[in-house]
Amino acid sequence: MDLHATKAREAVIPTATMADIAFLLIIFFMLTMTFEVDKTRVSLPETVVRMEVPKKAAYISVNEAGQIKVSSGDELSVPVAGSEDVLSFAANVVAKDPGKEFVIKADEDVPYRTVDGIIDALKRANVEVIYLLSRAEAQEGS
Repeated sequence: MDLHATKAREAVIPTATMADIAFLLIIFFMLTMTFEVDKTRVSLPETVVRMEVPKKAAYISVNEAGQIKVSSGDELSVPVAGSEDVLSFAANVVAKDPGKEFVIKADEDVPYRTVDGIIDALKRANVEVIYLLSRAEAQEGS
């Protein structure tokens, strides 16, 4: 019987596919990532009703100082002067996409007449679906 000493093999981690895995992870996160188009910070009013807001909805936000910002849902929000500018903005968006939903995101300290003016402008622009964004309050026993 011929016994020879064998060389001990070292453990090797294959790194040839690491770049492929990293590239696939980058693609996965790029495809699943969503961007927030309206970054206006507001203190939302409380409500007990909870509905899901569509991801590609157009946003109209009003901060507590009364500044109005608009976004069609595809780009970042831009400031406008008043409800007449909201009317022209909404008319342009509805002309491109007649079924587009609009979300109004107003601070709880904004006077209702400001929000009502925005809602009237959206109605005049033939917007079909309008959401009012609010903060859901937790209910007892639910």
